[in-house]
Amino acid sequence: MYEHAQQVPVQQTNKLLGLEVIRFIAALSVLVWHYQHFFYIANSPADFTRENQPFYSFLSLFYNYGYYGVQVFWCISGFIFFWKYRSTIAGNYMSAKKFFNLRFSRLYPLHFVTLLLILLLQTIYFSQKNYFFVYQNNDITHFALQLFFASNWGFEKGASFNGPIWSISVEVLVYFFFFLSLRYIGKSPLLNIGILFLCSAANFFKVATPVVDCVAFFYLGGISAIAFQHFEKSKYKTLLNVIAASFVVTAPIVACTTQIYQLKYFHLLFLLLYIPMLLYVSANHIKATPIIQKAIESAGNMTYSSYLIHFPIQLLFALYFLNVNRAIPYYDNLFFSAFVLATLIASYFIYHLFELPIQNFIRNKTKATITRTPTMRDSDTLN
Repeated sequence: MYEHAQQVPVQQTNKLLGLEVIRFIAALSVLVWHYQHFFYIANSPADFTRENQPFYSFLSLFYNYGYYGVQVFWCISGFIFFWKYRSTIAGNYMSAKKFFNLRFSRLYPLHFVTLLLILLLQTIYFSQKNYFFVYQNNDITHFALQLFFASNWGFEKGASFNGPIWSISVEVLVYFFFFLSLRYIGKSPLLNIGILFLCSAANFFKVATPVVDCVAFFYLGGISAIAFQHFEKSKYKTLLNVIAASFVVTAPIVACTTQIYQLKYFHLLFLLLYIPMLLYVSANHIKATPIIQKAIESAGNMTYSSYLIHFPIQLLFALYFLNVNRAIPYYDNLFFSAFVLATLIASYFIYHLFELPIQNFIRNKTKATITRTPTMRDSDTLN
């Protein structure tokens, strides 16, 4: 990880099990939110009643607000990147080549494979239905954009191929800004505050884009990480943890009892305040038995693969029912369970049999390995 012989600030890390749990819940929320894809005819749902979806009373929060899992991912990424790379990049201990090799090896191989898989499956689906499943802009131009992680950089006409990749496409742009700002401006938290001010101004003047939203949540997560590192050995650590934990527990209760959640813009403003505080609390070391720790780490490791593979799995289900000439039983509890279980099982094996081996292979070939502190793991980079 480090390119020079001189000393670099080394932080003591923990397993971040709390963040792994949040990451898994965020991935699950997106998975449940996208269950509505099974109702789609072309690019819009038909015969769709949200309240009749399987296990609605238990999963209503995910069915109604699961799309906010993306903002949670962005904020977690910001926390992890500032927690892990802030001093190394600002101190010129890591080159741009090494940083982006790490990002490439982590994100691109599975994206490329799922893109090819979607190309094949959508071609089959289109040959039978004369329209695509859910995402309709599956032409050569959008394939090229997808190929270069540019599917949502403003050149697109709409969602295409493996649609959920849009949030990663946006985040890739933020990685460039993150690296350049730390290297050439510095690591002062005032930079984060200034960027958040600019994002707020962009929203106020109605020039907001997904990139602006991603920057805002990413740098909010960064502020949370900076605060956590600053107060980790402070005499005020316990007091601040109590205050933050109290906010995390009571804020949702207050929002529900006062019904202020019905106000316009409440959900976005709530997330901007709540997620960084939640990450601050969750970053504290959690004592767990080896079995529980391994289970949590496995759940966290599955999130990227579940995010990219769940739409191809939906398309496979759709093709199966199309070829047996049966309607998709989307209101059936057993069908919902089969879809979620298939996605989680596939994600587990994809991570261990493809993601991790190809990631290690690329890093070994490009010398983009990470010099770890004793408690670091590959999954400490949460995205």
